[in-house]
Amino acid sequence: VQLQASGGGLVQAGGSLRLSCAASGRTFSSYTLGWFRQVPGKEREFVVAIKWSGSTYYADSAKGRFTISRDNAKNTVYLQMNSLKPEDTAVYYCAANPRTYITTNPPDYYYWGQGTQVTVSS
Repeated sequence: VQLQASGGGLVQAGGSLRLSCAASGRTFSSYTLGWFRQVPGKEREFVVAIKWSGSTYYADSAKGRFTISRDNAKNTVYLQMNSLKPEDTAVYYCAANPRTYITTNPPDYYYWGQGTQVTVSS
């Protein structure tokens, strides 16, 4: 089972990036899929998650700027990030959770991608 995140990069404040996370090895259509981020010296932080039904839950820091979506046929989850701020700079990780409800707790997620760096310059 593997999650492969991509789409990170360097962008100026106010810009946009779209992250993708492709899953392989099994079907995740019934899983909750989430995005987390982490900066050095800090704990991994919940950003957003989406249930198999399409229901979503956003951290306050992501509301109104980030949009999560999923394509179950492609076993892929996306994170569209707009109006990026320097404080959004982090390594972004996708994760999969077999629970049918959304949880913001990293240990609840069984599978993790390798992370993709997002850097927002001021």
